[in-house]
Amino acid sequence: MLCYRNEYRVEQIFRRLKSRLNIAPLFVKRDDQMTGLTHLLTLGVRVLTLVEFLVRRSLQADQAKLSGLYPENPKKQTNKPTAERILKAFSKVTLTCMRDAAGKTLLHWLTPLSVVQQAIMDRLGLNGLYAQIQNSG
Repeated sequence: MLCYRNEYRVEQIFRRLKSRLNIAPLFVKRDDQMTGLTHLLTLGVRVLTLVEFLVRRSLQADQAKLSGLYPENPKKQTNKPTAERILKAFSKVTLTCMRDAAGKTLLHWLTPLSVVQQAIMDRLGLNGLYAQIQNSG
């Protein structure tokens, strides 16, 4: 009975792989390529699932909601954001590095984070990471 109840979660993982990551038309020539690609994709799904779980758990613990994840309705709030929406919130973040001919970093610039991006980083426990990246170099 427990396996049956968890079936939806397993099916959701495969749905993410097939639809959102677009691996439906998969063509490889060797078995080791298939194994490696499958491992890489399942690792990606695990990361997506972990990000989603951590943000949702943090929101639930604080009884809070995130807004700004829906471009079509910026005021819409949710306490169960999907990993895809969370990642899409970071789609405009860029890191630009300028190096000299010897490979030494001369200058780097990181896009400032929006309020919603900062809130997500806080929920993931990565609030110090951005400042560390921004101040390095």
